Amino acid sequence: MEISAQGRLEVRITPADVGKRVSVRRLSEPGAARERFTDTVGVLTSWDHGVLMITQRGGTSVRFQETSLVAGKVVPAAPARRRGPAASYEELARVASRGWRPVESERLGEWELRAAGGYTRRANSVLPLGDPGCPLDAALTAVRRWYGERGLPAYVQAATGAEGTQELLCAELERRGWVLEVTTEVWTGALAPLADRAGDAEVVLTREADDAWLARYQRKGVSEVALRVLTGGPSVWFASVPGAAGAAPAAIGRCVVDGRWAGFAAVEVAPERRRQGLATEVMAALARRALDEGASAAWLQVETDNEPAKAMYAGLGLTRHHAYHHFREPEERSAHDQS
Repeated sequence: MEISAQGRLEVRITPADVGKRVSVRRLSEPGAARERFTDTVGVLTSWDHGVLMITQRGGTSVRFQETSLVAGKVVPAAPARRRGPAASYEELARVASRGWRPVESERLGEWELRAAGGYTRRANSVLPLGDPGCPLDAALTAVRRWYGERGLPAYVQAATGAEGTQELLCAELERRGWVLEVTTEVWTGALAPLADRAGDAEVVLTREADDAWLARYQRKGVSEVALRVLTGGPSVWFASVPGAAGAAPAAIGRCVVDGRWAGFAAVEVAPERRRQGLATEVMAALARRALDEGASAAWLQVETDNEPAKAMYAGLGLTRHHAYHHFREPEERSAHDQS
């Protein structure tokens, strides 16, 4: 907190600091006989009519009255991580988008509208990197119209928690009634240590998601559109650990190599074969192939509430880089816009 030369806590932020990273202390129970304080760090995303909103690293927004402020100051951006590959949010967002390509896309200024028949939010949402070329309300109206013409709900994918992320956009979407449906974290790490984790399992690598691989994939009844998304990308590899004769593979995985980056997805293990290290062996085999193609860094996505998966990835040397969120258009407006 900001402490003056006289030893008093001071509020040194104003509405002019909206968009900056701040640290504040506030009374959590104003008027209580015993004062209690709450500290919050994040991006000051609005200060309207005496109410502040701060968006934290994980995307959670905190609102409170300015009368409860005890101290506050602008603080530097979060320090760079001490391990793993350096990367900007925009670089990772573009790599991730190339690794999970939609069937159809269109530009709205610098935004990319993506559609793939509803198969996954990632391939059916707006990637808003840059300026849409018009005011936000006009851009969102165009977005709703574009998805409505395709019989799809409109989603915007926006990120928080790293330099260059979109806390202000998240706040504006929330203000307009867009609904946050799911949060996903992007993790990164060095590729070589992962590739060194060799085991005894037989891992088969192919360029195609064959019927056996799809039999283990959690999304059943994969359509032709879904196959186009799964197999799209700069250099795509599929891995599988054979199961019993006539059975689905014991484990599978997918990797997309794109320059220095190797992106991992669809790492799944048969329930009866879990805790045997098969997921690690699948990723290691894919990592070795990615190294052969010149990659040096790994990235993957995991839903923020998937604690077992996050623990496994942390054990493999990966760390959280940022989070992104899918906001869905307000229900009462989607019906009108699609009519």
